[in-house]
Amino acid sequence: MLTQVAEGVWTHQSALLENNAVVVEGPAGVLVVDPGLTDAELACLAGDLRESGRSVAAGFATHPDWDHVLWHPDLGEAPRYGTARCAAFMRDFRSSPDWRTLAAESLPPEIADETPLDLFGLITGLPAGATEIPWEGTRVRIIEHPAHAPGHAALLVEERGVLIAGDMLSDVLVPNLDTLNDTNDPTEEYLLGLQRLKAVAGDVDVVIPGHGSVGDADELRARIERDRAYVLALQEGRVPGDLRVGATAKPGWEWTTDISADQVKRLAERHERGATSG
Repeated sequence: MLTQVAEGVWTHQSALLENNAVVVEGPAGVLVVDPGLTDAELACLAGDLRESGRSVAAGFATHPDWDHVLWHPDLGEAPRYGTARCAAFMRDFRSSPDWRTLAAESLPPEIADETPLDLFGLITGLPAGATEIPWEGTRVRIIEHPAHAPGHAALLVEERGVLIAGDMLSDVLVPNLDTLNDTNDPTEEYLLGLQRLKAVAGDVDVVIPGHGSVGDADELRARIERDRAYVLALQEGRVPGDLRVGATAKPGWEWTTDISADQVKRLAERHERGATSG
């Protein structure tokens, strides 16, 4: 079901991971951001758009995680954009002869047989440094940053005061750092991403996270500070004290505690490798 969150902007939330697909209305069709997750949910989104008389003019993937690069035939053949780095990541992934098996292995077992992969990751990369989505609708700014995943981008729908945050600023999911690449500094990258989102906070009335609840301007600022405190705790080698971790986590999201502990472990291992190599 489409839920209106601002003038000309709707969300369509998945059941399992509370993924927020976002629909932005334009004069010649809509922009669809991060649609998911199951075949039935994607078909439902497409059906809701069709019944309301809206066609899909463009798509956008905020980053190359599996749950943000899905698509469905019923959404049509509109161009599906992403940053240059996001698209390159997916091209490399799909170039592997066993990419479909690897993608399937990343799916939650509850929906592994229900998530369509035929159109998985078919992203058209925008030129490096692109600052807005090329479509006929209202201006949608691209805020690219290095936090969480290669080529991650938030989108600012300027005239609507809406920030589409990708996998950041969630009220249920803790910050998840890119700790798989040994050549980066994942905590500093995440802090830089938060800084870039904070820089546009004054233009935002509504924030839509990749997972969880939509928030207002005050909630946006609170989430930025909450995530910053979380990442600073990781930098210090501590499992963060956070409402999304442990006994205070939302029911069904207790596994975020494991993410936190794993991140502390990974960061400690990286530090030890760096100390040894130095």
